Amino acid sequence: MIQLLTPTHWKDYELIDCGDFEKLERFGNVVLIRPEPQAVWKKVLPQAEWQRLHDIRFKGRSATSGEWIKKNPATPDRWHVEYKNPEAAIKFRLAMTSFKHVGIFPEQAVNWDYISGNIKKFKNPSPRVLNLFAYTGGASLIARGAGADTTHVDSIRQVVTWGNENMELSGLKDIRWVVEDALKFVKRELKRGKKYNGIILDPPAYGHGPNGEKWKLEDHINEMMTDVVQLLDPEEHFLILNTYSLGFSAVIVENLITSAFPQVQNLEIGELYLQATSGIKLPLGVFGKFYKHK
Repeated sequence: MIQLLTPTHWKDYELIDCGDFEKLERFGNVVLIRPEPQAVWKKVLPQAEWQRLHDIRFKGRSATSGEWIKKNPATPDRWHVEYKNPEAAIKFRLAMTSFKHVGIFPEQAVNWDYISGNIKKFKNPSPRVLNLFAYTGGASLIARGAGADTTHVDSIRQVVTWGNENMELSGLKDIRWVVEDALKFVKRELKRGKKYNGIILDPPAYGHGPNGEKWKLEDHINEMMTDVVQLLDPEEHFLILNTYSLGFSAVIVENLITSAFPQVQNLEIGELYLQATSGIKLPLGVFGKFYKHK
């Protein structure tokens, strides 16, 4: 059965409306208009309401870059938001990047809840968690906040530094930060005989390692899954595979997991979405996840 899941613990984030290839969203006290290629329907709210509500709008120069335009010059370029669930509380520094991102993907809170919930159920008092393609560290922060010995791997030094700032902002410490190609790191950990209780993969459709390594999701994800499941502790574990690629369905993710890990237990597959206050749903990627407890 394919699940549709949306975050339930956000107070500092709200999707207000989406449509006409844009989304209107509130991060803390700042309301943004950003491009959204999957919002192919019409906006629910009138354009005048979008104009009234927003503080900053992203105007694209190309498919991958652009600039931010403020209604009020006093609106900050950087600000903080917080996320809390029953197991942990974390904070993020947000900023306006030239690639339309601000530092978090709010729909991932569904996976954050899964991570912290499983960590609290493990018998191991200090389970080891590996976060691959880890970006600014939402999953790393929630894992560390829930008590896990956490390793964060991303190929871009700037976002790893950003994640470290988020750790300090959240009042946490001792996350292991690694700037490396994710597939290379996994292969090295296999040679070392390492095991992890939790593994999170959130790979992009395309990417580059710090030494020019090329990542293309459909070319490399099967190899990655075959390797990464060998790092799982056989007694108690969880794994999350999340992908935004428009060409990937939940069934593809299911097949990837079951072929790489035939002994999988408690497998769930589905689609993440954000529920807009206006009533519309915005789909934002597919997932597969599973766990085993003692």
